[in-house]
Amino acid sequence: MAHYAKLGLNSKVIAVHVVADSDCQNADGIEDEEVGRQFLEKIHGYPLWKKTSYNTLGGQHKNGGTPLRGNYAGIGYTYDEDNDLFLPKKPYASWTLNVSEASWQSPIGDAPALSEEEKNTHHYVWNESNQSWDKEEI
Repeated sequence: MAHYAKLGLNSKVIAVHVVADSDCQNADGIEDEEVGRQFLEKIHGYPLWKKTSYNTLGGQHKNGGTPLRGNYAGIGYTYDEDNDLFLPKKPYASWTLNVSEASWQSPIGDAPALSEEEKNTHHYVWNESNQSWDKEEI
């Protein structure tokens, strides 16, 4: 089965549809994204579709295959045409895109690690005003 994201205004993902493999094959029996897109356009009368991979997250394919477009397209994600990626909403204005990991990153990197004892009682939250990770009790 193939998955296709339906794109709305500003390349926002507004739906994800499943298409049978047989409806995505060209005359030679080879899967072709454009054939799947045309199939969906014919059924829905809507032209803006991009293939997405259910097994792709953070620029990696979870089964060791070839990742497609950085992340599986979820409703509310945006298709970044320049980088050919599906991305979740940017969480904070200061965060930047890491194209290779298809994710947003804070200007100071990941949150610090918690000790084993702290993992059940605390977590880190991003403080945009101070540009820092703040540890809070759960």
